[in-house]
Amino acid sequence: MKNEPQNETEQNEPKTAKTTKPKHAAKDSVFHDLFSLPEYLLQLYRALHPEDKGIKESDLSIITLKKILLTGEYNDLGFMVKDKLIILAEAQSTWSVNIVIRALMYLMNSYHEYFNNKGIAIYSSKKIKMPKPELYVIYTKERDNHPDIISLKDEYFPGEECCIDAKVKVIYEETSSGIANQYICFCKVFDDCIKKYGRTLKAIEETFKICADKNLLNEYLKTREVEVRGIMLTLFDQERVTEIYGMEMKKEGRAEGRADTYLSLVRRNLISKSIAAKEMGISMAQLERQLATA
Repeated sequence: MKNEPQNETEQNEPKTAKTTKPKHAAKDSVFHDLFSLPEYLLQLYRALHPEDKGIKESDLSIITLKKILLTGEYNDLGFMVKDKLIILAEAQSTWSVNIVIRALMYLMNSYHEYFNNKGIAIYSSKKIKMPKPELYVIYTKERDNHPDIISLKDEYFPGEECCIDAKVKVIYEETSSGIANQYICFCKVFDDCIKKYGRTLKAIEETFKICADKNLLNEYLKTREVEVRGIMLTLFDQERVTEIYGMEMKKEGRAEGRADTYLSLVRRNLISKSIAAKEMGISMAQLERQLATA
């Protein structure tokens, strides 16, 4: 979940920067990419449950649901621990108590999916078994006066009787450890670099440099450098992305790879098909054929 959503299944061509801004922040997609990898998912679980030292990568299974929320948000994370525990987490850089509503919606949909997949009949007279839920938000800004727990009942029905409640535990930099703490610190470094250098390659380079110096997500950023740089570029408008890639290809003398680069940008939704066709000097029909055959 996140404050600047992107529907990852959206098929429509993205608009240019003249009409709209990119739909998700790079740090949010890094959250999705980082914890989709088993080794880092295990590290996150151990950060949340340091007492449970016996859990292995094979005990965890990702159950992140697509298009559950109206926005189709991109930094939700759901995973199951041995069919006994279901953990839902969201990275958030804008404070809102509405987080607890989204978490509850996500949880109910996750249970619905779980019961269907397991063939569990919830209308049966026999009491069914279900995994215990845990809800988290990883907050990447300063804590200020925000609470440790967001309660649906307390926030929306204070002092009233209410038939339902949900509680989300908020993880801040000062209350986090391990990979969760590193992710929060990465977000703050990236935000600082954007403020200092704007949406430029310099901001990306400095983020990598500072994170290496501070040993933040160091192994992940090394092994996933190409992917993470691509994620970060989604913060730039399409014309800027085109300009950057054009300058890099010219500088490196790789004109022969120009078409492949633009095709790659289209597939990663960094630029629209119309911009790519224009830059490549071909028609939309020719572009479509190259995308289909490449």
